[in-house]
Amino acid sequence: MNFAALSAALPATAVTTIEGLPFPRIASGKVREIFDLGDALLLIATDRLSAFDVILPDGIPGKGAILTQMSHWWFAQTGALIQNHLLPDQPGEFARRGLTDRDLQLRSMIVRKLQPLAIECVARGYLIGSGWSSYQKTGEVCGLRLPAGLRQADRLPEPIFTPTTKAPKGQHDEPINDAQAAAIVGPALYEKVKATSLALYRFGHDRAKQAGMILADTKFEFGTDAAGHLYLIDEVLTPDSSRYWPAADYRADCSPPSFDKQFVRDHLLALKWDQKPPAPRLPADVIARTQEKYLAALRTLLGA
Repeated sequence: MNFAALSAALPATAVTTIEGLPFPRIASGKVREIFDLGDALLLIATDRLSAFDVILPDGIPGKGAILTQMSHWWFAQTGALIQNHLLPDQPGEFARRGLTDRDLQLRSMIVRKLQPLAIECVARGYLIGSGWSSYQKTGEVCGLRLPAGLRQADRLPEPIFTPTTKAPKGQHDEPINDAQAAAIVGPALYEKVKATSLALYRFGHDRAKQAGMILADTKFEFGTDAAGHLYLIDEVLTPDSSRYWPAADYRADCSPPSFDKQFVRDHLLALKWDQKPPAPRLPADVIARTQEKYLAALRTLLGA
């Protein structure tokens, strides 16, 4: 991936809708649009931004391309750990299907048709976010008892796996324990996705550390084919699905600065918004600084 070329190719305005494609649209999520190609799926990451499970009226120009290209990089890095949903020759797939627009290519993946698992797979190496909130109340995270006396953002003795439900759009995912998650996907498959998620987290944490970043936690999604083989799907180890901190700025007993949309969340919290639609508009400087957060994560990771 050429970081300079990607930066130069980013659009001046946010791409929040995808229209005019000759394929049936089968799903529209907070960020992605999914189209049916017959023998495969076309996943397009828009520049939409959500916060507190609400899609904001303003997108972040180029965000979809940045996250997609980061996912492509991580899929290549993690191929030895688990197969993923990408069809192998992406440029050839784009050409075969007449998808010649460069911006569309940068924000798209052509992937296998798989059955997504009905759980979100969250791996945590540090005590932050909802995990910290739960620990303060109960000393546990998703039913897992943690040592007493931990501080906010402390590194955990070992990474933990904390699955959640996969809620419909507009609703919140809910944390569940091992037994509940195993009942949803089956015990054998659950143990496999748990082990794979933790292996992927450790790999991502070590690779990010080499680049001067800390991977605090992350969310993975998996799917299976007709034969029951497991695949890593959706996005992987991006600032939208993960919490990255600059290693130089890390300290415990606070919420460290991050390479994600926390900047937007903080802005919205300061407005005393009730976190229900419609969401407030974002000022131009918040949009620009958020774009730089995403670019900084990719630049740091690649050493560009």
